[in-house]
Amino acid sequence: MPLVLSVPTGDGMRQLEQAVEDLQLSGRVPGFQYVVVDATSTLRESCGGYAQLHGRPMTFDTTLNAYSLSKTITAAAVLQLIERGSIGFEDAVSRYVPWQPYGAEVTVRGLLTHTAGLPNPNPLRWVHAADEHLKFDERAAFRRVLAQHGRPATHPGNRYIYSNIGYWLLGALVEEVTSESFTSYVTDNVFAPLDLKASEMAYVIADERRHACGYLERRSVLNLIKPLLMDPRLFDGAVGRWVAVRAHYPNGPAFGGLIGTANAFGKFLRDQLGQRSKLFGPAAQTWMVEQQRTARGTIPMTLGWHMGSLRRCRYFFKHGGGVGFRGMIRLYRSRGIGTVFMANATTVNVSRILDRLDADCFRQRAPGSGF
Repeated sequence: MPLVLSVPTGDGMRQLEQAVEDLQLSGRVPGFQYVVVDATSTLRESCGGYAQLHGRPMTFDTTLNAYSLSKTITAAAVLQLIERGSIGFEDAVSRYVPWQPYGAEVTVRGLLTHTAGLPNPNPLRWVHAADEHLKFDERAAFRRVLAQHGRPATHPGNRYIYSNIGYWLLGALVEEVTSESFTSYVTDNVFAPLDLKASEMAYVIADERRHACGYLERRSVLNLIKPLLMDPRLFDGAVGRWVAVRAHYPNGPAFGGLIGTANAFGKFLRDQLGQRSKLFGPAAQTWMVEQQRTARGTIPMTLGWHMGSLRRCRYFFKHGGGVGFRGMIRLYRSRGIGTVFMANATTVNVSRILDRLDADCFRQRAPGSGF
């Protein structure tokens, strides 16, 4: 499959282009999208491989399941409500969602930073087929999960424990505070200001003809044990070294339900890099990147991002992955760029791939400059 690129040419870009070409030729992913943005524009975009093996090529407008990349968008929606005075960081979640089982010490801040002490059971079964979506009852599914996992894992505020339940609960919080569905609120208050159309980012597959098929590696441990962890009805037959995954949705939009393109996430990153955000005022812009702490000290987490480092350059990031898809978004504020990588493969190491691609970007870009 030919590699598709949209990028300035020149000697300085050869290493980066070689890295992208190597990724396609390696066969580590069926298809991928890679985007680099600054505050005002897309600096480069690349895609390669297949949205559907031996069928449709991966294109820039192919949508993919974003899984936990959704959590950063959920955090943005919650920070909007805080900035508007609708809720507070230290508010007890039970004030708004009295049917949650974790007690009055769980706060909004605790959920945003994964420090609320909530459990994190394996979420791979928390999905349903796309053809069941219209009749799917999300609230009933969430209540079943809470009934099964209603005991805290640790005391709130003591330590960082990643929790999908916590962000699912944030979705319920948004609904209770705004008196509208979580997906409607985000569509109107996050997607619309960024001029994101439903074909670019939404909580449903806008066009099945432009949606990527997810794949699981046949020679993987996860493939061997998938009957124990995942619904077997999600899987189609083998295609070469891959097992096809049927179109599906995570049960909770707030923790993992976004469907989108790398370019759509690039628009969100551009907004976070700009002097003035379309989503936030100055306060929420600061909150989004402010490092947080527990009773034991600081944690590599803000109110919307995790924190990492590449070549001594700090970045904010969110990783997402599940059945058939994996991706990562990164915000390098000191370099003035954001990067997105999305692929239709289950177990590929997207962090390692993005380390190489972004490091090659660094070689071509001085802080505060263009390519």
